[in-house]
Amino acid sequence: MILTEQGIYCKGSVPCSLLGLVLNWNPMKPVSVHDYLWNVGKFPAMPVCVVFGDDAYLRANAVRHIRDQVLAGEDAEFAMSLFEGDTAAFKDVYRELHTTAMFGGGRRVVRVDDADSFVTKNRAELENYVAKPSHQTVLILQLKTFASNTNLYKKLVGSGLIIEAKTLTDKEMPNWVAQWAKHHYKMPCDPAAAAMIVERVGLEHGLLDQELAKLSLMVADSKGITPELVEQAVGSWRSRTAFEMLDLALEGKTTLAVRQLNALILAGENAVGILAQISATLRKLAAATEIILNAERQRGKISVRAALEQAGVKGFFLNKTEKQLLHIGRQRGVKLSQWLLQLDLDLKGESRSEPRLLLEMFLVKISQTPGARTSE
Repeated sequence: MILTEQGIYCKGSVPCSLLGLVLNWNPMKPVSVHDYLWNVGKFPAMPVCVVFGDDAYLRANAVRHIRDQVLAGEDAEFAMSLFEGDTAAFKDVYRELHTTAMFGGGRRVVRVDDADSFVTKNRAELENYVAKPSHQTVLILQLKTFASNTNLYKKLVGSGLIIEAKTLTDKEMPNWVAQWAKHHYKMPCDPAAAAMIVERVGLEHGLLDQELAKLSLMVADSKGITPELVEQAVGSWRSRTAFEMLDLALEGKTTLAVRQLNALILAGENAVGILAQISATLRKLAAATEIILNAERQRGKISVRAALEQAGVKGFFLNKTEKQLLHIGRQRGVKLSQWLLQLDLDLKGESRSEPRLLLEMFLVKISQTPGARTSE
């Protein structure tokens, strides 16, 4: 037990008030992101937290919950510093780790995204920091891989929080869907319905979450998500029409795309649900654009097809999606994420315009041929 200016700390620099919670998990192995997300309170944020794994959606969710554990209130955003791992210098990160918070309850968060190269370049410095971290700041490292045979890993299993974000198997995923619906959307999901969703959508957590978000808007009674609802809404003609609408827009066929949109609206499809169905494809186009631009910034080069593969586009969609990205072009591609975010906010009440009009304007924006002027 150690007495510090911040309070009494026990072995591993863990606040004694949190020790009981910490003892509830095995410090000799990482915490599964699924165990973490089901019971965040069981795993308190430590001075150094590592979130790693092959699933970007799950990593992002874990990072968000760590941040929310540490920061609270309207001023919380002012108590967080964000770095990109490819460009971050350790001296700058270290300075932020020892900067006193003016807001957010006195604690701060320093986050390094895509931190694989940052950890590789600064391994010795990070090992020294882990041995004597700041107790007023939480360092979050978000990585794709984190080797268990490194000294940094071994130091952190006893004093930090390591969360592994790993994609589940096809046998495990239906149970995750049912739990996620209950935990995240506060509604029951029939096991048969969960299995149907996985069969029709696939194993990507982000896409499954989008489907559950859409279904949650359609649930009309206490039965929750049923096989009948899934049969009606997942992979139905409405879903096909939404994807056909997007394909038409990305081929420059604006009029036909708007007609498909009107058919969906007249059939009773919710505007937010329509956006949820097409967002996954557009986010991958945005991610691929960023991958291409990052390669060029580093004086390298990557093909459109390779960038799309890195962004998560499946092989049988590559030919079509490559043409779509070439149609969008880089100038619009880098803006897609912001456009999608703003459209989501507008559809949820930030704009006074009719939802149909907002979606039509968005389709026109992405339908125009490269080089054509668009209102932004």
